[in-house]
Amino acid sequence: MPKPRKAQISLDATPYYHCVSRCVRRAFLCGLDPLSGKSYEHRRGWLENKLLSLPSIFSIEIAAYAIMSNHYHVVLYVDAERAKNWSDYDVAERWHKLFRGSPISTKFLKHEALSEGEQIVLDLLIAKWRERLQDISWFMRVLNEAIAREANREDQCSGRFWEGRFKSQALLDEKALLACMAYVDLNPIRAKMARTPEHSDHTSVKKRYQKAVKTNDPNPPKEQVRGLLPFTGYPNNEQKKGLPVPLTDYLALVDWTGRVVRDDKRGALSSTLPPILDRLQIDQQEWLKLSHGFEKAYKTFAGGSNKMKLASQLLGYQRLRTT
Repeated sequence: MPKPRKAQISLDATPYYHCVSRCVRRAFLCGLDPLSGKSYEHRRGWLENKLLSLPSIFSIEIAAYAIMSNHYHVVLYVDAERAKNWSDYDVAERWHKLFRGSPISTKFLKHEALSEGEQIVLDLLIAKWRERLQDISWFMRVLNEAIAREANREDQCSGRFWEGRFKSQALLDEKALLACMAYVDLNPIRAKMARTPEHSDHTSVKKRYQKAVKTNDPNPPKEQVRGLLPFTGYPNNEQKKGLPVPLTDYLALVDWTGRVVRDDKRGALSSTLPPILDRLQIDQQEWLKLSHGFEKAYKTFAGGSNKMKLASQLLGYQRLRTT
């Protein structure tokens, strides 16, 4: 029996999570239907646009994503500190962008006076909504329900569009995070939907390539991709929130990995390795194994043995979750 979602997520262990959601009914509901010949490719655009809009509401940001024909991958970063610093008004305003809220919260947003009893109710609502706006289950729910409604409306039918439960993996260290991001960004390469990362439609790596080329600066301070967690370079005492490597290193890593994992290149390892592998002390064969089959390599947790042991203790697992 699957563990409940709250038993798989601990922000004390890591703020990074890899989530996968898959379609039901028929394959290729987001691509070309081989039975009818009808294209549903535009639905990947729906999903991408909705996905990139949600970080402006939730205290959750996107490190990587890839939208495939019948499923999608997303690596999420939960910014608990950001949600903690929101005012009550911020929380209510964000929640009302997603749902109707309540008559009391509507009065509050209109700056109307509340009775003592209404204030107590509002405080309870704000506390609940603040938690939900940093909850990956609510993030995935809002995302999937919006796309399901649009797809069902277009198909003139009802019922499930997505499987009922999305998959979640906790990324416990830097190596696991980068391997998972590369795995996600290279999904279209492995599926033979694209030849190069920069031509992989509906992926975070293509968005990052486009922005780097447009600005002629791979780490533009003010020209980050909307909705994506920025790369801030190697960690230091004054580091701002963001992915802990330079974007140039990550793009080089994805490019090198993509060339190697292609069917016509898999047997030939390049002698020129991205410097990031040396810095992380990762063997190239180990890296290729992780970045080519990340979902198979790990189950609930991904990371070094010490990190997985700590996460298992924090979440109350009786045995070390090594897979």
